[in-house]
Amino acid sequence: MTDEKHRLLKKYWGYDAFRPLQEEIVDSVMQGHDTLALLPTGGGKSLCYQLPALLREGVCLVVSPLIALMKDQVQQLNDRHIKAACLVSGMSRLVLNNVLYNAISGDLKLLYVSPERLRQRLFIEHLRRMKVSLIAVDEAHCVSQWGYDFRPPYLEIAAIRAYHPSAPLLALTATATPAVADDICHHLQMHQCRRFQSSFMRSNLAYRVVRDADKSRRLLRIIRQVGGSGIVYTRSRRGTQSLARFLAENGVSATYYHAGLDTRERDARQAQWMDGTSQVMVATNAFGMGIDKPDVRFVVHMDIPESLEAYFQEAGRAGRDGQPSLAALLCYPDADIALLRKGYAADFPPVQHIRNVYRALCNHYKIPVGSGSGSSFDFDIEVLCHTYSFSPREFYSACRFLEREGLIALPEHEDAASSLYIPLSRSEVYRVEVSHQRLGGLLQLLMRLYPGLFTEPVAIDEDRIANRFGANASDVRAMLKQLDDMKVVEYRPRPKKPQVIFASSRVDEREILLSDKDYQQVKEAALRRLEAMQAYVTSDAPCRSRQLLAYFGEQASADCGQCDVCQKHRADGDAVRQAVLDALKASPLSVPDLCAMLEDRGLADVPDRLRDMLDRGLLTLDPDLRLHLV
Repeated sequence: MTDEKHRLLKKYWGYDAFRPLQEEIVDSVMQGHDTLALLPTGGGKSLCYQLPALLREGVCLVVSPLIALMKDQVQQLNDRHIKAACLVSGMSRLVLNNVLYNAISGDLKLLYVSPERLRQRLFIEHLRRMKVSLIAVDEAHCVSQWGYDFRPPYLEIAAIRAYHPSAPLLALTATATPAVADDICHHLQMHQCRRFQSSFMRSNLAYRVVRDADKSRRLLRIIRQVGGSGIVYTRSRRGTQSLARFLAENGVSATYYHAGLDTRERDARQAQWMDGTSQVMVATNAFGMGIDKPDVRFVVHMDIPESLEAYFQEAGRAGRDGQPSLAALLCYPDADIALLRKGYAADFPPVQHIRNVYRALCNHYKIPVGSGSGSSFDFDIEVLCHTYSFSPREFYSACRFLEREGLIALPEHEDAASSLYIPLSRSEVYRVEVSHQRLGGLLQLLMRLYPGLFTEPVAIDEDRIANRFGANASDVRAMLKQLDDMKVVEYRPRPKKPQVIFASSRVDEREILLSDKDYQQVKEAALRRLEAMQAYVTSDAPCRSRQLLAYFGEQASADCGQCDVCQKHRADGDAVRQAVLDALKASPLSVPDLCAMLEDRGLADVPDRLRDMLDRGLLTLDPDLRLHLV
C-alpha cells in the first residue's frame, strides 16, 4: 500500500512527500480505525480523507457545514479527474437522483453533504444502499456543545454510523481544546479512537496585542509597515464598509465582505483580493473558511474575538507559505472587554425571551399551532426586530437556541438557487419560439442546458445561462421574468434574503423547556472561553505563542521571540544590561547592591539578567562576590 499511496499522492496532487502527520492519519484510516486529526489551518486536512477515498473500495461520505467550501473541493477534485459530487438544496430531483445513483453504483469516490442532509428520509434510503468506505467529518468541533461553534445538525452524524458500522470515521478540525476533543469522540461514537495532533506552533507567525485608542490609524501604519496581502476582521457589517472606505481614502486598495452581500458580489470581491487587485480584505468572520491564499502577510483584528479558538483559526490564515507574517489584535482593553461581556449577556437571553422570539416568529409568518413543519420564509432580521422590538443580537441568539431544540433551522444563504419550470407542452413552447425570436432563442438554450424543465422545477444559474446566451445576467433575469409574466415558465429567482425553516410543527411556546442544567453548562463554557480571551488580551506574560499553545493543551519548548511580550521582554533586558555595564564601569559592586541600585530605577528581572550576563561571560565574580566587567 505504501507504494500505491505515494503514487497517487504524486499523480493527483503533485507532491513527492506528505506533510507532517498526514501519512500517519492516512495509514490509521486505511487500517480501519476511527481517527481524530487535529491539524492547524493550512495543515492539509482534506488530503487525509481524499487519498484514502481513492485507496478504499466504495464512496467516502464527507460531512461539511460550508456549502461554498464543498463546491470548491468538488471542483478541485473533478479538475484532478477524481469523481466527486455534492448535494445542495436547490438541485432538481433529476440531478439529485443522478448523484445518489452514481454514489450507489460506485461511480463516485467522494460525496459531500451538509449535516442537515442527514436528517432527510430520501437521503437515508439511498445511503443504506451505498458502499461507504469512510465517513469524514470536517470542522468536527461543531459537534461539541462546549466548543465555540456548536451546530445541532452535527449530532445527527452518529446515527448514520449504524447503516455502515464497518466504515471508519475520520473527524478533522483545526481548533479543539482537550475537552472538546473528548466531546468529539463521544458524540461521534468513535471507538478506540486514534488521535493525531500536529503542533499548533506557527514559528513564522508573530502574534501581537496592540493597545491603541486610534485603531484605524494604527491599522494604516501596520499595513504600510508590513506590506503585502492582508485580512482585517471587524465585527459589524457596517464596519467592513466604513473601514474599507477609510483605507481606500488613504491610498490602500481595499474591498469588503460580509454575509449580507449576495453570492455573486461576495465571489467578485473575493476574486479581487485573491488576484491582488485589492491588497486588503476587510471582513466579518463570514470570510476565510477554505480560502487557499498562502501569501497573506498580515491578519488584523479590530475587535476582540469571542474565543481563542476563533482567534487562532482566523489569525492562522496569515503566513501559510511559511514566510514571516503578522497576526495583530488591536484593542482598547477596558472599552473592548466591556463590549465583549455585553455581547456574552446577549448571547444567553432568559428562557422567557427565547419563548417570546418563537411566538413572534410564528405570528409573523402566520403559522398556527400544530402546523408549519417544513415551511420556509425570508428571514429579514431587521424587519423582525423592528416589528417586535427585539435587539438583533438577542433575537439571533434566541433563534440559535430554538435551532438547538429542533424547532427552526437557519441554513446558509449560499445553499439556495433560482428555479425554473416549464408548465406548457413542447408544441406550446414552439409557438412562443416562433412568435418571440429573442425569447425563443433563450427557451431553446434553457431546454438544452436543463433537460428536466418539463418535469419539475430545476435549479438554474443565471450567470451560466447569460454566458452561453451572449448577454449579461440582469438581461437574462429580465427575460425570464417576462416569460414568467406570459405564463410560459415558472421562474423563482434565488431568494435575496436568508431563509428560516420551521423544522417541526408549531408548538405552544410554553412547552419550550430548555434544560436548566444544559443551558447553564453551555453558558459557563462560553464564559470560560470569554475569560481565556480576556486573559490573553490583558496579560503581559508569558509569550503569546505559549499562551495559545497552553490553551490547546500543548507545551512550548521556548518563547517565540517575536510577539509583543517577547519584544518587550527583550527591550527590558537590553535596558538592564546597559544599566549594568554603565554601573560597573565606575567600580565593582556586590550582587545585592547592584540589584538594589537598578531596581530603584524601576528596572525589573535584574537577578535573571545578571545570571544571563555571567553565563555569557560578560561579567565575572571576584572572591569577595563582587561583579566585574570582563
